[in-house]
Amino acid sequence: QVHLVESGGGSVQAGGSLRLSCAAPGVARQSACMGWFRQAPGKEREGVASIYSIGGGTNYADSVKDRVTISLDEAKNTVYLQMTNLKPGDTAKYYCAAAIANYYCHVIWPEGFDYWGQGIQVTVSS
Repeated sequence: QVHLVESGGGSVQAGGSLRLSCAAPGVARQSACMGWFRQAPGKEREGVASIYSIGGGTNYADSVKDRVTISLDEAKNTVYLQMTNLKPGDTAKYYCAAAIANYYCHVIWPEGFDYWGQGIQVTVSS
């Protein structure tokens, strides 16, 4: 059974930083792509960032490109999302996901990911 567990969320003021972690024991090594997504109330789930498990190439949504960094620690089976200069518009529930194949890794398309964590809330106040 696959388990993805997010941590590191919380409330910060605009301009602050957070690092989200996703523990993915056994998943990260079996998956071609790991990703972070977010969903704000009343909005569709959107891709934030993704990383290829082999090679470590990364992809970012334009809305966050200069403010977030995704990384993968294979030894710890953990995927990270470092977020800086957070804005109120970043407020959402953030999800970690894993894709068996990497077909949609570059576009960070939710339907292209197979396993999901339960999500963690990030709230940015102005």
